This record gives sequence, C-alpha cells and structure tokens, in this order.
Amino acid sequence: MNINDMFAQYSLWIYAGIAIIAILIIILVIKSISRRRARIRRQQLDPYRITMQDIDQMEGSEFERYLYHFFTELGYEDTYKTQGSGDFGADLVFTDREGIRNVLQAKCYAEHNKIGLSAVQEIYSSMRYYEADKCIVLTSSYFTKACETLAGVNAVKLLDRNDLIQLIEDFKSNDHEEAMDIIESEPVTLSSPWQQQTNRRSTYRTRKSR
Repeated sequence: MNINDMFAQYSLWIYAGIAIIAILIIILVIKSISRRRARIRRQQLDPYRITMQDIDQMEGSEFERYLYHFFTELGYEDTYKTQGSGDFGADLVFTDREGIRNVLQAKCYAEHNKIGLSAVQEIYSSMRYYEADKCIVLTSSYFTKACETLAGVNAVKLLDRNDLIQLIEDFKSNDHEEAMDIIESEPVTLSSPWQQQTNRRSTYRTRKSR
C-alpha cells in the first residue's frame, strides 16, 4: 500500500468518524428538545396536551395537580385539591352530576408497581372527614388482588391504568359525558370472603353434629 492509498483510507476513517459524531449530536439534540417539550407540558399540566407518557414521568404531586386540572376541565366545577400534607387520605374532593360528594386518592406508580391495601384503607377512612358519600382510587398502574377484594367489600371505586387511558381519550375527543360516566359508575362490589368462610364452617359443624 503506497502513501496515497494510506492517506485515502485514513481520510475515509476520519470522515466516517465525523459523520458518526454528527449523527450522535443530532440524536442528543432531538432527545433534549423532546424532553424539554415534555417537561413544559408537565409544568403547564394542560389536560388537552398531557399524554400517558407524560404521566409516567410525573411525580405524585404533579399527578395530583394534573388530575385537579383534568376534573375541572371535564366539568366538575366544584373540585378541590387537598393540602399536600395532612390530606387525611384524599387528594381531590369533587361533587358529581348527581350532587354527591366524592373523595379521590391519586396514585402515580410505575405500570409494574401495583397498588396495595393502604390506598383503599386511606380513602375509605377519609370519607367521614370530608363528609363524602363515595370514594375513588385512581392510578396510573394496576391494583393487587387483595386491594380489589377490600375495595369490593367496602364499595370503593377503583380506576386503573386502562381506565385512565380511556378517560384521557374521551376527554381529548370531547366526549366528556362518557368520561364522567366512567368516573361515576358504580363500583364493583363483593360479599365478604370472611362471611363466606364463616358460612362454610357453620355448614361443616352442622353436618358434623348430625
């Protein structure tokens, strides 16, 4: 290989390196712009612009403020956001279309991190303090089976990630009544497994005594 060939080969490597560096810089700039735009959307908390991807990047307090804007824009004018500390288990208090006061606890968790019993316990106990008749837990994740059982026994409304996605879609499509129907629909109720277990024991004892 003569010196001209070596120089040409080195030149190609240099040009390739420059091209790769330029591409990486462009990718970084695009990602930076995208993150900045997402950060601005989250700061503004405009329900018409916020996406599920934005919600997944939120802190708990951001999610609570977002839901306050969401419920207000949806049409629940009598909506209040409780204080960050000393909220007694509820993050939002609102009056539905039937004039019934609801308390809501917001849980902004990663999709794989399911919500446990404490959410149901806290929101149910907050009803008396806020003089509410209904209670809701709304999350960006899902609920454990035990949480669903306790909610069903106590008539606590659970709205999970799928429900939240549907609420956002209905809202952005201006189907506000549809979104309100989801929020105000009756909770899934269950009879107490403890009572069922007690009944089985009573039946067993009765048969045994015979």
